[in-house]
Amino acid sequence: MILCDIGNTSYDFLINEKHQKVFLDENLPALNQTIYFISVNEKATAKLLSLYPTAVNLENYLTFKTSYVGMGVDRKVACYGADNAIIVDAGSAITVDIMENGKHQGGFILPGLRKFHDMYAQISPKLDFDFALKQNLDKIPQNTQDAISYSILKAIILPIKEIAQNKQLLFTGGDGEHLSSFFSESIYKKDLIFENMKRIMSANSCIA
Repeated sequence: MILCDIGNTSYDFLINEKHQKVFLDENLPALNQTIYFISVNEKATAKLLSLYPTAVNLENYLTFKTSYVGMGVDRKVACYGADNAIIVDAGSAITVDIMENGKHQGGFILPGLRKFHDMYAQISPKLDFDFALKQNLDKIPQNTQDAISYSILKAIILPIKEIAQNKQLLFTGGDGEHLSSFFSESIYKKDLIFENMKRIMSANSCIA
């Protein structure tokens, strides 16, 4: 079984339970099984379907009720099956979605860690520092690199903490594991999207 999560920068494949990332400008791998995918990128979807016309778009099988206008399928899949939780998908953008009693209540979007970093470099070359992952957020920084890293983390963490309160926090995405370390009661699930894609397939009996 092959699953594919098509994002804004890459194709993320799960091929027989093994991960493979292919950037959008790279050639897609030769595959001989049916591909089940979700996508937020129309151009990348067209590229996939041109090579694999029998690939199955799982968005057609997804039932997810929300009054939120314009919610991407990746966010819907990340929230799929959640009861009472805050789902944080930390990738090129950081999406935060609130689920209560199995119903989506809304959410918000932040720039990802890399995008925040790039903003500082655009202000001045003197602010172009590598991101320092380890930060004591209870201590005021004493150098520019730490000051930038501290500010980025605070800008992301504080709005999540404000809305989380006593709800379960569930993190996924490339930077999800790092961000989850700042929340004592959080859970990190690297394969949340793929796990929920499998649940959608099982619920709809669309596994080949």
